[in-house]
Amino acid sequence: HWFEAENPRRIILAAHGWRASWYRDFGYSYPFLKSESCSILYIEQRGQGASGGRYMGFGLLERFDIPDWLNWITERCGSELPVYLAGISMGATTVLMASGLDLPSCVRGIIADCGFTSPAAIWRHVARKEMHIPYLMTGLFSGPVCRRILGVSPSSYSTVDAMKKNRLPVLFVHGQDDSFVPVSMTRENYEACKAPKEIMIVPGAIHGMSYAVAKDRYEEKEKQFWGKYD
Repeated sequence: HWFEAENPRRIILAAHGWRASWYRDFGYSYPFLKSESCSILYIEQRGQGASGGRYMGFGLLERFDIPDWLNWITERCGSELPVYLAGISMGATTVLMASGLDLPSCVRGIIADCGFTSPAAIWRHVARKEMHIPYLMTGLFSGPVCRRILGVSPSSYSTVDAMKKNRLPVLFVHGQDDSFVPVSMTRENYEACKAPKEIMIVPGAIHGMSYAVAKDRYEEKEKQFWGKYD
């Protein structure tokens, strides 16, 4: 879903979260991005919305889609404008994992909001905290199923692995009161990141709601981030 600014200053490639949608995760922030002369490509991740594929890969497969979306951008717009990857929840994990790939030089940074560290880690957390069952029970089942259907192990790659290789600046964001993806996961990603990095923890924000809770602070952080790396 392509929204082109009249006189664009930068391009945002935005990836939504698990079982979410581009308009639900990013609709509220669109007026701000528009006012900042951002052209925006809102993607629909594989297995969701109008995109193809029967299964979601929790970032393990979706990271390989990001270079294709970037090719779409550069074929349409050239490579002069700075491009930023942005994601919420699984979308944040997707773009963080993608940073471990060979991305074009026009990509200047990443804004990752409440991403998890790995599929295995988030499944373990959900099993224990949300479903109240031992992870061993689901892990023994989900691991082989994941390998058979997706061709990868849920522990085969992580955002932590990607952050050890990543050279792109990252703005990490997370709600302090997030119970679905614990804030400790963003702190772990932040600590592993070897590139220039910033972190913003939002008190009172639950999962994916940091922008709604701290709109002015969030927008100022983004403007500062763009100002450094445009």
